[in-house]
Amino acid sequence: MRFETVTRTDVGRRRHINEDAFLARPEKGLWAVADGMGGHDVGDVASALVVELLDGCNNEPNLDERARALGAALRDANARLLSMAQAGGGNRTIGTTVVVLAADSARFICLWAGDSRAYLLREGNLDQITRDHSLVQELIDAGEIAPAEADRHPNANVITRAVGSETRLEIDRVAGAVASGDAFMLTSDGLTRLVSDDAILAALQAPDLETEADRLLAECLARGAPDNVTFVILRARPD
Repeated sequence: MRFETVTRTDVGRRRHINEDAFLARPEKGLWAVADGMGGHDVGDVASALVVELLDGCNNEPNLDERARALGAALRDANARLLSMAQAGGGNRTIGTTVVVLAADSARFICLWAGDSRAYLLREGNLDQITRDHSLVQELIDAGEIAPAEADRHPNANVITRAVGSETRLEIDRVAGAVASGDAFMLTSDGLTRLVSDDAILAALQAPDLETEADRLLAECLARGAPDNVTFVILRARPD
């Protein structure tokens, strides 16, 4: 199995710094998106550090061992960001959300913290395989708001988990089989707040991923792109 991969990142229409970072190493079966926490200090430094440490992991042939190494890299990043924040004095947070996908020809493992998402398209069905670590997701789970209200909620930007935000980093994980034709998207919320699941479905189903990636980015920019926009798309193909 080989993985066709396309990536896009843009600062958006209102931000001056791109605090997102991404990793696309199909030869290692490794992809990631990190979204530096807006409103906090040096979010771009946080996301870049996470991507650097993930990329530095050994490419373990066993996928479970690889995932353990990636988790250790995220915990290392968490400790370093906490140390950086403490060194700066005051009540600082230097943090980032992250979603990571490791895959081989048979399986995938996805790790995440925060509200950067992973989607899987298989046989025409699109599934969000991550669950947002956010206040609005907790409200949805409690039945206090409907999913359609989430993006309009006054606390829509409040996340409940991130690398660099707490002493002990909790990382969620989901795993599954990989089949030929499967398509994955890893994305920051700069995209998911502006485009629908139907638009993501159409992009992942299209034969030309490069053209569809351009279209998705253009749609975000046309809608004002108040945040940075970053996404990685990969599709499994027979080798």
